[in-house]
Amino acid sequence: MLSSDLLKTELPMPLLVTGLTGVGGFNAFEYFQRLYPGQVFSIRQASNWPLNGPGILPCNAEDYEGLRRIFSEHRFRSVLNCAGNCALKSCELDPDMAYRINLTGVRNLLNVIAEQPDSKTIRLIHVSIDLVFSGRGQGGYLESDLKDPVTIYGKSMAAAEHIVTLERPDAPIMRISLPMGISYSGHAGAIDWIQSRFKANKPATLYYDEVRTPTYTDCLNRVYHHMLGSRAAGLFNTGGTRRLSLYQIAQIVNRVGGYDPDLLKGCYRVEAGPIPPRAGNVTMDSKKLAAELGAAPFDPWPLHEHHVPTHRRWHYERPKDEPGSEELLAAVLYRNPLMNTMGSITK
Repeated sequence: MLSSDLLKTELPMPLLVTGLTGVGGFNAFEYFQRLYPGQVFSIRQASNWPLNGPGILPCNAEDYEGLRRIFSEHRFRSVLNCAGNCALKSCELDPDMAYRINLTGVRNLLNVIAEQPDSKTIRLIHVSIDLVFSGRGQGGYLESDLKDPVTIYGKSMAAAEHIVTLERPDAPIMRISLPMGISYSGHAGAIDWIQSRFKANKPATLYYDEVRTPTYTDCLNRVYHHMLGSRAAGLFNTGGTRRLSLYQIAQIVNRVGGYDPDLLKGCYRVEAGPIPPRAGNVTMDSKKLAAELGAAPFDPWPLHEHHVPTHRRWHYERPKDEPGSEELLAAVLYRNPLMNTMGSITK
C-alpha cells in the first residue's frame, strides 16, 4: 500500500472522473470528492436520472457537444477516464454498442481536451483492462507483450489504448484487472454478481482456468492519486499481487460471506458456451508501476492469507472462529482492512 507521504502533491483541479457506474470509477469519484470537495465531477448517462448528487453531471460520453459544454463550464485540469462497457456478452452481441461506448467515447474525450486553450497541461489518465490479452500462456504479461484480445470488449479497449497512445503520449494508460470495491448499483462488480447469486440461493458457475490479478479499489485510488500528480507516461500494468482464478474468487466470496457451499460450481472454459469467449491466464506483471512509484502499490486481495483457497473444496471448510457473514465480506473483501472507510487519507 502506498504511503500517504507519496500523496501530498496537490493535484491539478478541477478533476473529471468518468465511468461512474463502474466499480473503479465510482470508488475513485468518492475518494477524490472526499479529498477535494467541490472540485471533483463525474458524468453519467443522461437517461440514468436516479444517479444524482453533488458533482454528478448528466452527459453521455458519446455526446460530443455535451462534453464540450461541461468542459467549457468547469475548465477541468485533470481527467481520470474509467469509462467503458465491460458486459462481455452484451459487447459480443452488439459490437457497434461496444465500440461506440469504449472507443467513440475516448475519441470524443481526446478531441474535446485538444480543443481547450491549455490542452497540453490537462493531466489525463486512461484506464484500460487486462482483457486486451488472450491469456493463452502462463500469464505474467508485461507492458511490451503484444495485445491479442479474444472478446469484442477486449478488442475495443485495445483500440482505445492505441488511440490514447497516439494522441496523448504524455498520458499514463493503467491496465487494471478486477477492481474490488462497492458499486453504485450493487451489481457492477465481480463480488456483486457472485454474491447476488448466493444471496438469492442460486448457483454460480465460475471458471477454473480464467486467472486474474484483482486489486482493492482502496489501493487503486491511491495509485491514481499519485499518477495524477506525477509526469509518468505510457503503459502501466496495474494488477494485484495475488493470482486468482474466477473459481477461487467465488470460493472466497462464498466462504467469507457464509453462503451455502453447494451453490458454487466450477468448470473449464472449454466447457462453456461460445458467447462470450473467455480469456485464460491474463495475470499481469506490475513491476514497472512499482518502480515508477518507488513502492509496492498494492496490498494483496484478499488481504489475509487465511482467506486464500488452497484446494477446490476449501469453501466447504468453515472455521468455528470465523463462520462467515455478509458483514465480514463487506469489511475484508469490498474494503482493504488496513485502510479506513472509503480508503480516505489525511492530506
